[in-house]
Amino acid sequence: MDVVTLGETMVLFTPESEGYMRYSANFSAKVAGAESNVAIGLARLGHNSGWISRLGDDEFGKKVHTFIRGEGVDVSTVRFKESASTGLYFKEMVTDDEVRVHYYRKESAASLMTPQDLNEDYIASAKYLHITGITPALSESCRKTVMKAVEFAKKHEVTVVFDPNLRRKLWSEEQARKALLEIAFKADIVLPGLDEGVFLFGQNNPEMMAKQLYAHGVSQIVIKLGAQGAYYYSKDGKGTIPGFPVKRVIDPVGAGDGFAVGLLSGLLDKLSLKKAVERAAAVGAMATKVSGDVEGLPERERLESFINGTTQGDVNR
Repeated sequence: MDVVTLGETMVLFTPESEGYMRYSANFSAKVAGAESNVAIGLARLGHNSGWISRLGDDEFGKKVHTFIRGEGVDVSTVRFKESASTGLYFKEMVTDDEVRVHYYRKESAASLMTPQDLNEDYIASAKYLHITGITPALSESCRKTVMKAVEFAKKHEVTVVFDPNLRRKLWSEEQARKALLEIAFKADIVLPGLDEGVFLFGQNNPEMMAKQLYAHGVSQIVIKLGAQGAYYYSKDGKGTIPGFPVKRVIDPVGAGDGFAVGLLSGLLDKLSLKKAVERAAAVGAMATKVSGDVEGLPERERLESFINGTTQGDVNR
């Protein structure tokens, strides 16, 4: 297995019209979750990925399971729970540049995950364990599950990749900062956004953020700067990779997951960190050009065309 990831995936409902959701009569139903987005994106680029989670034993859970399996992701460790429901969320497209997300995930099946849901051998089989800060925010048992997964990965020398993915509504600032830093300092690669770096360290200088993480044993740090690109830092070098301009952003939600896809794919392909960050920026940009969390994640040929500036309608670099 190339990458194993762990977290909640929900059914996403999006109104078919813009404006306040109260006026919407029709919705599309899709599947989305930060960790499964990454697993799907990696599968599209030809890598082997697996996803660990719980789903409700309901029609929405079956929809999620069927969709992710159909995208080529291994779901053999996913468990269904009869007494809990699959989480839902709604993406309210108020205007082209104003998107609101509403979650209905309290007491969902995934929020009830425990360390007993983990298979140590399954995690040990991977080259990378990808985790986000969303899962530990769902419940105390989910936090313990993430920490146990990290423990298994470190035991078996599996590289831990952590995207803080801060969700302020899920927990208090004190809880979030303490838990996210605890996980970050155990990770090998950390991928904060600039705002997350400010939240964790109280200042907005990417290099200083990276140095603090590096001083705590993180070997590679990549700080996402949005449309401006990303700053990377490791013992082999540091620098800023510019973003890929996009003429029209259709849906910004999922861009960070696309970034993680590109970075992990580049590292799996043995690219330098600099080149892997460039691929990450490209996938993140492509994800914003299509509505939906995974619909814009590219296959390899299209990604290479985009990076080389040969895709119809895209910019040259």
